[in-house]
Amino acid sequence: MSNSVALAYAAPAELDDSPSLQREPIIQSPSQSASGEWLIRLLDIVIALAAIVLFAPLILFVALLVWSDGIGPIFFKQKRVGKDGELFVCYKFRTMRVDAEEVLAGLLQNSAALREEWARDHKLRNDPRLSRHGNFLRKSSLDELPQLFNVLKGDMSIVGPRPITPSETVRYGRYIRSYCAVRPGLTGLCQVSGRSQTTYRRRVACDIAYARRRTPLYNIEIVFRTIPAVLFTRGAH
Repeated sequence: MSNSVALAYAAPAELDDSPSLQREPIIQSPSQSASGEWLIRLLDIVIALAAIVLFAPLILFVALLVWSDGIGPIFFKQKRVGKDGELFVCYKFRTMRVDAEEVLAGLLQNSAALREEWARDHKLRNDPRLSRHGNFLRKSSLDELPQLFNVLKGDMSIVGPRPITPSETVRYGRYIRSYCAVRPGLTGLCQVSGRSQTTYRRRVACDIAYARRRTPLYNIEIVFRTIPAVLFTRGAH
């Protein structure tokens, strides 16, 4: 499983509280036309290039902010699951100390409450691993600006499911096929539907719903809905 994530890797963890999903086909409908896919890719490239040029000063400022924290390399790189289950390197600005994984293991070992929170949400609300500016960067989504380069490379789309780690595929069960039918996105239905306040089960349901409804117009709608969600940090922590 070095270059891709086998679909069989996911355990049969069904979304019992989403009966509408049970009646839907597992994989995105093939009705999405080739021209629609081409248009989405063209929009991705145009938006990503425009955003990189427009936000270049902001990207430089955030890079200096992360550097000033002195917590390690400016960029954080991690393997994520992409289209067709292929793994890719996802870029973010670093918001956590370099030894974050070791610190997390110790926290979960010593606290039942934190273990429960991590198992439920795959994140910690008051995460002690964050850098001095880490919480601000996450709430404002500025830490995700480097993913614009993932979009240009074709690893990601402007709109799509959250890019998940291989270990998270078990949370999708058989619905991992719907996730893998599209590119993960810089923003998406989940991000405009509650962000961090949304339960993991609901996030999975949003990713599946998006994969089945995906069109160029729907992507544009989500992009416009993302703007107030980010500006007012709705549901972010």
